[in-house]
Amino acid sequence: MNSGELWSKVKDIPLHTQQHGSELSMSHRTSRKNSMLTAPYRWCLMLGACVSLTLGFIGVVVPGMPTTVFVLIAAWLAARSSPSLALWLDNHKVTGPIIHHWRNGRCMPRSAKYAATAGMSLSAVIMAVTATPVWVMAGTDIMMLCVLIWLWRLPEPELPDGKV
Repeated sequence: MNSGELWSKVKDIPLHTQQHGSELSMSHRTSRKNSMLTAPYRWCLMLGACVSLTLGFIGVVVPGMPTTVFVLIAAWLAARSSPSLALWLDNHKVTGPIIHHWRNGRCMPRSAKYAATAGMSLSAVIMAVTATPVWVMAGTDIMMLCVLIWLWRLPEPELPDGKV
């Protein structure tokens, strides 16, 4: 038996069955998969999502602290630990669009790119005028430059009228 024949037999085996022997629907499989995680592991993921979300909201007001990255990490962790938190993040007026654009094409709005550029630039200026060690300033500036290059290479979501 070759690997193709083996795979065709394996893929037809139901993943989970109820007591009656019938297959569960895909939504039940997904929720069953999440429920198969141990409670401490789910709680750790949920705690990580809350911490990441808190850091993201702090990043809104603290220059140089990213918002988008922490929101995306929180969404990823919440999707694996708490469907209600994931739904709240998806429907939130601030976090929802960020998550939606990322999931649908790994896009970043131009306004977010400008905000990240301004925040990182302000951080670089603050480090330059304070008593920051040169090696810390150089390392941080190089890292911020790499992030900005990556960020500005990301596509921008299309506007409803078809423009970018």
